[in-house]
Formats: sequence, C-alpha cells, structure tokens
Amino acid sequence: MEEADKSGHAPTAGGLSDELARDVRSFWLHELPYLAILLLTLGGVAYVGMTRRPLITYWELVALASCAVGILAGWPKSVDKGARWRLVWTQVLHWGAFLAAMNLVFLPSVQAIADADSTSLVVLLLLALGTFVAGVHTASWRMALNGVVMGLCVPAVAWLDQSALFVFLVAVLVVVLAGAVVWARRFV
Repeated sequence: MEEADKSGHAPTAGGLSDELARDVRSFWLHELPYLAILLLTLGGVAYVGMTRRPLITYWELVALASCAVGILAGWPKSVDKGARWRLVWTQVLHWGAFLAAMNLVFLPSVQAIADADSTSLVVLLLLALGTFVAGVHTASWRMALNGVVMGLCVPAVAWLDQSALFVFLVAVLVVVLAGAVVWARRFV
C-alpha cells in the first residue's frame, strides 16, 4: 500500500492525489468561462485586423456569451428567487444595450466614414466597457478584470495597427502564465 503524501492524500498514478486532481479540474472549470470570453474577444480583434472585414454576427455571439457568463458569475451571490430574476433581467438589459450600440456602429451610414480597423476598435471598446460594468454589477472581479484587459487592448491594437495577431498571441501567453501562477498559489 502506498504512503500518503505530506497533505495526507494518497498519491495517484500521476503523483497527484485524487482530491488535488479534482481541485485542479474544478479550478479550470471555474475559470474557463472568463478565459473563453477573453480569448473570443481577442481572437475576433485579431481576425478583423487580418481580414479587414467586420464580424457583426461574431460580435453578437460574443456579447450573448458575455451575458451568460455575467449571469453565471452573479448567480451564486443571488440569495433568493427575486435576486436571481433581477440578475437575469439586469444582465439581459445591459447586454441588450451593448448590442444596440454595437449595431449602431455597423450601420451603413457609420461604415461609410469608418474603416474595418476603427470599427473593430470601437466594438472592442464597447465590449470592454460592457464587460467591466457587468463585472461591477455582478460583483465579479474576474469579469471586471476581463473588461480591463479588453480595454487595455484597444490602445495596444491601435498602436500596433497591423499586429493584432501578435497582440492576441501575447494575450494568450499572459492568460496562460497568469493561470499557472494562480494555480500554483492555490494548489501547490
């Protein structure tokens, strides 16, 4: 019979205890929605930067996914049925307003004076603001932090102009490193 490690957990074949392995899976499942929204947003900006074509449907889907993540983030903090309904309606109205503003940016009269680069930056800025405010309303620091990171990408993309793919790859690297640091602090 194998001896238990220092934490008192029996080691598995990979060297991690079953409980630690469950904790790691739980951690990544908890963080996955926030990382997915961030990666979807940065990927959309990179794609638009390379193709120079607006992605109206894509941005609408990112906004709907952000609405779902906002509801998911606030749900455990809602203590009763009334608070949960209020959470759902405030997030639906919040992201509905974002979708309305975004669709104003894609109107033909606006597109006549805006190119694909400026349109993608405006949409990213709107999405960053919407994500940050959703994080404030749901008391989710992860959601708010996503909004801050998205907002910081606006001047970075504008500065690098044609290097949106580079910004995306750097952001993926930063997210992976940040996840590794958080994981190491929490589980090691």
